[in-house]
Amino acid sequence: MTQVADEVLEVTTDGSASGNGETTEAPTAVINRRGEVVPFDASRISVALQKAFLATEGQAAGSSARVRELVDEMTRTVVETLVRRSLAGSGSSGRPVAVEEVQDQVELVLMRSGEHAVARSYILYREEHARARRERDAATPSVESVRQLSVRTTDGTLVPLDRDRVAAVVAEACAGLPTVDPDAVVTEAMRTLYDGVGEVELAQALVLAARTKVEVDPDYTYVSARLLMDMLRTEALSHVLGERTLATAPQMAQLYPRYLKGYVTKGIELGMLDPRLAEFDLDKLGQAIEAGRDGQFTFLGLQTLYDRYFLHEHGVRYELPQAFFLRVAMGLALNEEHKEERAIEFYRLISSFDFMCSTPTLFNAGTTRPQLSSCFLTTVSDDLSGIFQSIKDNAMLAKYSGGLGNDWTPVRGIGAHIKGTNGQSQGVVPFLKIANDTAVAVNQGGKRKGAVCAYLETWHIDVEEFLELRKNTGDERRRTHDMNTANWVPDLFMQRVAAGGTWTLFSPDETPDLHDLYGAAFAERYAEYEAMAERGELRVHRQVNAVDLWRKMLTALFETGHPWITFKDPCNLRSPQQHVGVVHSSNLCTEITLNTNADEVAVCNLGSINLAAHTTADGLDVERLRRTVRTAVRMLDNVIDLNLYTIPQAENANQQHRPVGLGLMGFQDALFALRLPYSSEEAVQFADTSMEQISYAAIEASSDLAAERGSYRSFDGSLWSRGVLPIDSLELLRESRGGDVDLDTSTTLDWAPLREKVQRQGMRNSNVMAIAPTATISNIVGVAQSIEPMYRNLFVKSNMSGDFTVVNASLVRDLAERGLWDEVMVSDLKYFDGSLGAIDRVPADLQALYATAFEVDPSWLLRSAARRQKWIDQAQSLNLYVSSPNGRKLDNLYRTAWQLGLKTTYYLRSSSATHVEKSTLRGTDGKLNAVSAGTPAAAPSAGVPTQGGAAAAAGGVAAAVAASPAAAVSTSPSPLVVLPETAAAEEASRYSAEYAAACSIENGEDCEACQ
Repeated sequence: MTQVADEVLEVTTDGSASGNGETTEAPTAVINRRGEVVPFDASRISVALQKAFLATEGQAAGSSARVRELVDEMTRTVVETLVRRSLAGSGSSGRPVAVEEVQDQVELVLMRSGEHAVARSYILYREEHARARRERDAATPSVESVRQLSVRTTDGTLVPLDRDRVAAVVAEACAGLPTVDPDAVVTEAMRTLYDGVGEVELAQALVLAARTKVEVDPDYTYVSARLLMDMLRTEALSHVLGERTLATAPQMAQLYPRYLKGYVTKGIELGMLDPRLAEFDLDKLGQAIEAGRDGQFTFLGLQTLYDRYFLHEHGVRYELPQAFFLRVAMGLALNEEHKEERAIEFYRLISSFDFMCSTPTLFNAGTTRPQLSSCFLTTVSDDLSGIFQSIKDNAMLAKYSGGLGNDWTPVRGIGAHIKGTNGQSQGVVPFLKIANDTAVAVNQGGKRKGAVCAYLETWHIDVEEFLELRKNTGDERRRTHDMNTANWVPDLFMQRVAAGGTWTLFSPDETPDLHDLYGAAFAERYAEYEAMAERGELRVHRQVNAVDLWRKMLTALFETGHPWITFKDPCNLRSPQQHVGVVHSSNLCTEITLNTNADEVAVCNLGSINLAAHTTADGLDVERLRRTVRTAVRMLDNVIDLNLYTIPQAENANQQHRPVGLGLMGFQDALFALRLPYSSEEAVQFADTSMEQISYAAIEASSDLAAERGSYRSFDGSLWSRGVLPIDSLELLRESRGGDVDLDTSTTLDWAPLREKVQRQGMRNSNVMAIAPTATISNIVGVAQSIEPMYRNLFVKSNMSGDFTVVNASLVRDLAERGLWDEVMVSDLKYFDGSLGAIDRVPADLQALYATAFEVDPSWLLRSAARRQKWIDQAQSLNLYVSSPNGRKLDNLYRTAWQLGLKTTYYLRSSSATHVEKSTLRGTDGKLNAVSAGTPAAAPSAGVPTQGGAAAAAGGVAAAVAASPAAAVSTSPSPLVVLPETAAAEEASRYSAEYAAACSIENGEDCEACQ
């Protein structure tokens, strides 16, 4: 493939971008390999692409109309991308683009066009020539080493480039990382510089240079983060101390205490920090700061904090990472008797990444608007004023970062009588549309999208319309494209499906008590209403086949990702608080199960243990875990008293019951440390025993807090007060179902003493555990989110901070030890979407250990989740991954989830046709807002599933049913309802660009309200 890569160089500026006479605006200049700024020539791109096809497909490609059209289109695409990059944050004239940037875009466009063979040859050719250049440069002095450059300071002055400081900053960023090469970072950065480069551009070039190497060595993510940290230090220190301040990482040990005082003073002057923070002994707290912990961030983690968490004045950040953690710690210790000691304890816990508070707590703790709670659950009443009051409440709760779960079941259905007007109701859907638009409008100050989930019970007369809310077809006035939805399914419905029976839909204004009933009481009353309907005593009702409705539920889930399947009876039968109310819904992310009514809006306060930090190759560090849990529960309990409540019903409920939700993240990382494949009995057992340890420690911590501070007000009569712990409540569900719960109930700890302690001392919190998705805080900590399997071993992660290269560092270490980590392996991982399964030279043990989410049979996810659920008093956000979904698989999956006693499920994830950019990931990584605030957000990767697109699938299950009625669900009694598994469904499953990807698999923008 002679002289292909190096054809993409610079000559003249003619603007030509294609061979058909069309022109496209081009960048003004290119920085060549000698560091010279020269005019841009788009025709070189076209020539390089043509030669790439010739080298791969032979001389016939030269006369192929298809190839010529492809080359023209690809050239235009590359030039348009380069124009955007050139202009971003650099004024109207644009900045020069580097040769490597041009070649990176050529690779990207080849892969996005599906020309994988051409692109793979191009990648390997580039690497070959890069290696040759490195060997040549090693033998002779490089141009970069002698080239003289000037830097333009912020006041416009030109000064010589301080190469010694550049080298020192990079060397410091690489310290302690033996596999990275600081000289390579400097050399790469120097290639992109030009005479007169700005200070900000210089700093950005260093970050970008390190970032381009992340896919080859994951440790470069730390180098990138530390180089970004160098810029942030200058920004924050200069802003707080009032003079331009440059500081190295070691110097921060002395500077942080002085900076902390100035930071608190400035934050209070700006009206952002609670004035009570100044009452702390700041000298004592300053001495407790662990400055070295600034170096533990990944690039994704630090960029995320910069973009959305650090306090700023008109875009200029004045909050550094350790001040951020200390601000949160002080904010949670305000009411403590020994507040400095507690603040230091809290600070050390979160800054060590052993535990992390939820996003609302991180956003707002220690500020003048301390809305610290994560989740709010409401019940909407059946009258116009109540409906619109609920929508107003949604807006007020979402304003300061709360995620919402709305129970809409009480609202009367279509055709129901309206006494005030003597008319007929239009049902619940028009009001859901308003709630949807409210969530879009209230976007939490631009920090992240407002988010809400609407719940409806399966017997509601509007349930079939509810299933269609997320479709991209039909009346737009009855669609809610931005709202999450979930079915609230009674056990009786699942039993009718299994029996092939009928199911009757009612309007809640005629059957109001069904809303508050569950278990045997619900089944008895429901049968009475069915008898009344048969006698003509009810105005609005409709009978359907239970299996047909179940099929529609799964079809909607398959096509749109919604509504999710959640189960009413286990949520209520196992609720510690069933003596004072009913659980009518879950929350935005399906892990919270708290009572709601007209006077109480349920509130939950979340935080997550980093399980990976407590796991080594020898197993779980139980003592460290117990210490973490005790401090974490105290922090979560403090949230309740310090919280800013935007509506009185939320404060009433939180003060009455004091629920918290302690969860976990990094489960997959813990399995890597233990060398356990996700698809193994040992992993299921670890899920069981690790959650048992957390459960025991959390319940004990809450009970000990009750001994210190008093039990929550509604403790008497709760399951706790009766000595019924979460593990014991499983028997209540088993009894209600006549023994139909398939779950191992074994234990490894002695629970009798804890039962006695809880009855004697009480509980500080009505609920203690819930496993949230941790979509954002896991990014900050740098571990796999929540209980999720590894999505891909190499992929591009998209979130509000841009696109980031994610590489499984554990896999890279293992492959490197066996001599298998090289450029070809990187290329193969891209080609096979981050999966090892098709790469023959990878040993079987590593293929099993590093199997990705869609390679793990979803039954393993269910089994592990069920073993955790027996210890949890609330629920868990459980995503289910299905590589090629069809009717039979989905039916079996959700029937199994119910039989295992799970309370809720979350997103159905289905693999897409293309998952990651299969060419180089260099240059796609992040927005770098910290150093180019004017740069627009990077578009999601073509291969990354994005919100909502599932409805565009080629027919999906519904099309298969229409095409093949014979394949529809059988109505005969059967333990397994068989949904269609036709060729059409299989084709749709294979080729749909995105199935059920409503939240974006690797990103949590829409569900991070629970983080």
